[in-house]
Amino acid sequence: MTIETAAAANPSYGTTASGSSFYAAMRILPPEQREAMFQIYSFCRQVDDIADSDGPRPGRLAALQQWRNDIEALYQGHPPARLKDYVGSVQKFDLRREDFLAIVDGMEMDVPQDIRAPDLATLDLYCDRVASAVGRLSVRVFGLAEADGILLAHHLGRALQLTNILRDIDEDAAIGRLYLPKEGLLQAGITTTDPVRVITDPALPNACASLVPQILAHFDKADEVMRRNPRRVVRAPRIMSKYYRAILQLLLRRGFAQPRPPVRLNKMARMAIVLRYAFI
Repeated sequence: MTIETAAAANPSYGTTASGSSFYAAMRILPPEQREAMFQIYSFCRQVDDIADSDGPRPGRLAALQQWRNDIEALYQGHPPARLKDYVGSVQKFDLRREDFLAIVDGMEMDVPQDIRAPDLATLDLYCDRVASAVGRLSVRVFGLAEADGILLAHHLGRALQLTNILRDIDEDAAIGRLYLPKEGLLQAGITTTDPVRVITDPALPNACASLVPQILAHFDKADEVMRRNPRRVVRAPRIMSKYYRAILQLLLRRGFAQPRPPVRLNKMARMAIVLRYAFI
């Protein structure tokens, strides 16, 4: 779903790097950090494109397994051609093999069968793999200390990914997926897990509302971590956080009843966030 989460990136991955909030946040970094972040972005885009393709599921599973094999080869000192440029970044920033593999595992969760109304534990695992794992790679590039870096990746990754889920309900349903948790649906009185039926159910706004306190709590925890760290190491994640908080507020103002026009920050709002948190 997004290196917007590192990106921290979808998950979502529906935009190109040059048109995304990820790009705006990463371009303020020094060259070596910027290069490492775009390598992480590229990796996530490629494995996400496999998971989201309409090719046969066995073929997609095989392609993701090949990425696992290539990551293993990279860390054994024999990088395949598509990962040769990663060697310097892996060594300089001590990027962890298990985080790259977790991202592949997360993308693969959509492949054997489309995710539909996962329970809260499964949803949290999904968010950890496709978002917080990207964050764990990213905070090493940014230069955060180990403990605070892991904590920031945990909370900001989940905040961004859950915001994406609320933003992309209709888009996901169109490809047969539904990431809203089963518990929230049942609490709202929705018993089906058919994405098309769920998004047209009058009780959908109640199911969406059940995620909002959790998202806000993750944003607040992420802000706590960023406030106690030097501004220079949290500029990029702070831009991502402010961008996605603004998206969440737009979603809440629009509501989740039909019709649901797409929600986007306009160019001036995006520029204002970058100017304020990168330079002022």
